[in-house]
Amino acid sequence: MQTALELPQSRNRMVSMLTGCSRPLRLRTRILGVASFSTSSSRHSYKDTIKNLKVGADTRVIFQGFTGRQATANAQESLAWGTQIVGGVTPGREGTHPILRELPVLPTVKAAMEVLKPDATGIYVAAHQAAAAIEEAIEAEVPLIVAVAEHIPVHDMLKIHSMLKSQSKSRLVGANAPGIISAIGRCRIGFQPLPVFSPGHVGIVAKSGTLSYETVASLTRAGVGQSLCIGMGGDMVAGTDFVDALNVFEHDPDTHGIIIVGEVGGQAEEEAAAWIENYRIRTPQPKPIAALVAGKLIKPGYVMGHSGAWAGWGENSAEQKHQILERAGAVMVDHPSQFGEVMQQLLFKPDKSLTLVSGHRHVQLSQTITSDRPLPSGNLHELERAQGPGDVGDFLVSQGILLDDFGPWAESTDGIGAPRKIALAIDRSKRTPHFRICQSTDDNPKVARAKYIPFDFRSGPTASGIAEALEHLDIKQLPSLVATRNLLLSLFYLFKKYEAIILEVRIAVEEKIPDLDPEENFKNDLIIYDPQFVFDPAAFKSGNRHPEIHVPEAKAQGSVPLPEVEVAAKEDGIVYVKLGPSDSSDPEFSSYNIGTLVNGAGLAMNTVDALALAPHHGRAANFLDTGGKATAETVKKSFALLLADPRVKVIFVNIFGGLTLGDMIARGILLAFRELGLEERGMPVVVRIRGTNEAEGQRILADSGLKIFAFDGFDEAAAKCVELARSNS
Repeated sequence: MQTALELPQSRNRMVSMLTGCSRPLRLRTRILGVASFSTSSSRHSYKDTIKNLKVGADTRVIFQGFTGRQATANAQESLAWGTQIVGGVTPGREGTHPILRELPVLPTVKAAMEVLKPDATGIYVAAHQAAAAIEEAIEAEVPLIVAVAEHIPVHDMLKIHSMLKSQSKSRLVGANAPGIISAIGRCRIGFQPLPVFSPGHVGIVAKSGTLSYETVASLTRAGVGQSLCIGMGGDMVAGTDFVDALNVFEHDPDTHGIIIVGEVGGQAEEEAAAWIENYRIRTPQPKPIAALVAGKLIKPGYVMGHSGAWAGWGENSAEQKHQILERAGAVMVDHPSQFGEVMQQLLFKPDKSLTLVSGHRHVQLSQTITSDRPLPSGNLHELERAQGPGDVGDFLVSQGILLDDFGPWAESTDGIGAPRKIALAIDRSKRTPHFRICQSTDDNPKVARAKYIPFDFRSGPTASGIAEALEHLDIKQLPSLVATRNLLLSLFYLFKKYEAIILEVRIAVEEKIPDLDPEENFKNDLIIYDPQFVFDPAAFKSGNRHPEIHVPEAKAQGSVPLPEVEVAAKEDGIVYVKLGPSDSSDPEFSSYNIGTLVNGAGLAMNTVDALALAPHHGRAANFLDTGGKATAETVKKSFALLLADPRVKVIFVNIFGGLTLGDMIARGILLAFRELGLEERGMPVVVRIRGTNEAEGQRILADSGLKIFAFDGFDEAAAKCVELARSNS
């Protein structure tokens, strides 16, 4: 059998003719408007903007959406802390801020750049307006753009990243990130809880906001301050990633040690590990690096709070990422509360070895790093093998939407030639869409001989890219080759029109013996089957776009409906995922008996992970993220969700406040006790409140007279949860 490289020259000409014809050009021109942005030199690129991340006391900051309630409150806190905020932008307004009267308000970012000469902008607008605000900042060439909003549609951000690649002036942090903060320079652009920060020499880069706060608090308690903290954010495509931050920390004289806080999804952690290996080889005295990866026990098929918190096809699990970083030379921990002790030893006692015993984890901090890391047993181990978003969770997967766009579909390929797989997905590292072309349907990328063909989001797939895809598929029958080319273009059309995350189909070509009838020889024998389509829910949630595929009636066409409890949670802004076996006859069913209530996706994932590890060996019944804007009513509704699960024997409230306030959480707990009858039910509650307004929250609980077990440390709280769960079972 001929390979793609051995195909006759006439077939190669046919591929060129197919991919260079006018139809795809018309398609791209019709649906795309391409803008370009200035660069100081054709040799410059987006990488040249990494230096803009080094903020400090001299950084001049503006806010977009400046007169809004959230921006005003944040500006007041940041100004009092020492951040040099010089004004802001509100479209259609000019003058001074109604509350911060000494600060000017301008109608456009361009005007603000001319008048105020800012080094950075913080974007405090709603998700559906955020992309336009980022674009305006790019056009005005603001050096640093910080986007904190969550639920910005993924396609909006793909457009932004396409723009960023065409310029060398602006650097983006976010979106869905807590922001960036210099504890030394007292410059905050974001919503980090200021009381936990202290000036020092540890640089932090994190996907999760709440995990980064836990990390900072652990360092501060151990007497270890921070230099620069960068929130990478938990979205699928990030403006700044781990390697970008590591490049800053390497050359920053204020940074003596580095912490990486990762989680499941994407390949940023593996790229960081490769950077660490290279750094340790080329640097005689490398700065010490510690790391954590959350999401070891995620549920396959679910997006765990963050839009990027799921392992795609061929991606490593969180546990595998942990091991990869450890092999690269990072000192790994299982909970952020351990970072303080670890970095204290690495920075201040570098010549002495340290044995850190943390649960099942035995780490020798010396020239040789060793570990004894048994995998969780039973059904917990099953949860580690996530392959990607399934047909439940935050993403909509539909097999009944717009399938006529592709032509005939088959139920199976029994008796047909070797099947292949085609997907149009998002490359998180390159921040672009790509075709994934597989010569088989195996789940292993190497076995499937997968080829990845990225292309620019705005201009679409190139003729050469389409030709490369067709060559790799090695389809010999010209009519089927034409049909495959049309399939690729149809996937792109559907991807753009309905804001897809993944569009995957399987194809097969019926192998035929040449027929004497010419018409039969040129018959299209391409079989297309088993479509798996994933569309971005944020496009509907934030922008009310594509209701035809996101409303319940549309979902019923092909997707498996969410369980009622998860639908109820989503309506209240809560992300709830039930863990453990679904079959009540399973002997492991009742062992998932700790109900968790956490703010922040990263912290919620890590809470589930850390409970399962030794010495606790507990099992969380659920993942529950209250969201960053939780209220007392949200907390009460979260309790109701947990109480609906008969397996739950104890409720663990683990909160680290940023935007979420500790006193508000405490009032929500009291509301739940009063209205849901927790005392009458005899349901014990273990609470750990840290971060913003933690003292007031702890006081409210202490004065309540209720039987609430309150703790400062995670390990003490986790141990109490396991004890109570076992005694109540």
